Amino acid sequence: MKPRLVLSGVNLVEAGPLSIFQDALRELSLNFAGRYDIIALVHRRDLFSIPGIAYREFPRVKTSWLRRLWFEYVTCRALSRELHAHLWLSMHDITPSVTATLRAVYCHNPAPFYQLTAQEAKLDRTFALFCLLYRFLYGIGIANNHFVIVQQAWMREEFRRRYNVREVIVAHPSIDHKITQRHPEPEAKDLRILPEPPTTLAKPTVFLYPAFPRSFKNIELTLAAMQILESQGNPTAELWLTLTGEENPYAVSLRQRFGHLQNVRWLGFQTRTRILELYNEADCLVFPSRLESWGMPLSEFKTTGKPIFAADLPYAHETLGDYNSVCFFSPTDATALASALSHADSPATFAATKAVPIAQPFAENWQQLFNILLNLPSEEAAS
Repeated sequence: MKPRLVLSGVNLVEAGPLSIFQDALRELSLNFAGRYDIIALVHRRDLFSIPGIAYREFPRVKTSWLRRLWFEYVTCRALSRELHAHLWLSMHDITPSVTATLRAVYCHNPAPFYQLTAQEAKLDRTFALFCLLYRFLYGIGIANNHFVIVQQAWMREEFRRRYNVREVIVAHPSIDHKITQRHPEPEAKDLRILPEPPTTLAKPTVFLYPAFPRSFKNIELTLAAMQILESQGNPTAELWLTLTGEENPYAVSLRQRFGHLQNVRWLGFQTRTRILELYNEADCLVFPSRLESWGMPLSEFKTTGKPIFAADLPYAHETLGDYNSVCFFSPTDATALASALSHADSPATFAATKAVPIAQPFAENWQQLFNILLNLPSEEAAS
């Protein structure tokens, strides 16, 4: 009878965290299925098309926090007695109450380490709640894990400092995104939320910031920079945002303050496919976020080879690694950002950045991560 690996991700249904879960299962299916039985605890089976995995559905867990906590601390305990796992890996932050030879938790959410202001808490109550809740939830049972997994070195230091855990693995997400060709012009019904760009003979430089409106995303800094450029009569800059200004109180406040700007397009929510197309259409990425566990748009936009404006913070340096066209800016200085954006056509605005070596334990891909978790040499991993 083969040893059993259990991956739990019942709360992962969309975007980056779901992709990470799928990537982990894909690696296990390709390179570990011959040696191990693999069971995935999922929200819905139809979210996955990966063979060689036994799936168990738990569609009701995500409907409330009470059900989620019951699952982690009661249901999982019973399941672990049934499954007798060699490795139990929780893919969504919370350490479940289980019995297994090896236990690990993958921590995505950096909210507990953010210094939230009173104004941010007022405008983004959901995020404020997550900051408080996750500080507590992360700590429950975390010392019972053999490994804690995070995406960046700065998060490893925070977990060590706050929760006194020592075996923290830095595991960089595997990125394999293809930027598609230019999308046809939007249909007329889509143009209702897009203000017409200013009339000019010069083609504007398009800056894209794909982000859901959360206060830590620091969208107001980019809007303030665009306001400065517009007041200076600069007709060659245009900002595309993936929000309408109606999503939540924070978004409403942004639209109230900056909705008059003619150099901003409020695109609204975009599908994953469309975001990848927008990378192809935009000239530059601007990414002022004050907090990220990784910063996926930075990795994705790197594949275009185009210039990137990024907040001068540790997560951005680690995510970008080796790249030849980056302009780092202060995440608190709109005037400096406006000046940088106004010189986006000058090669002198950008510089090369180099990857900083990450201390062990460190995994560059899923195979390396599972080798560490299972204490396997690299040559023994593949079946």
